[in-house]
Amino acid sequence: MTSCAPGPLGQPQSLDGFSAGFVNFARQLGLPRPIRFHDLRHTHATLLLMNGIHPKVVSERLGHSSVGLTLDT
Repeated sequence: MTSCAPGPLGQPQSLDGFSAGFVNFARQLGLPRPIRFHDLRHTHATLLLMNGIHPKVVSERLGHSSVGLTLDT
């Protein structure tokens, strides 16, 4: 399994290394389909909206330029 930990000298993990580590971690959870780290961002936004958080707040939290972008995505 690829680790998400820093390198031996404390350097940041490469994006590819982090992504591979996350995919392996998600696979170990036995999820029904593959999930990418970025998918967590979409899940977060969806859960906020489903729980009644105003779309403007969700849009600002995600750094979107408009509420329309948030709702269309």
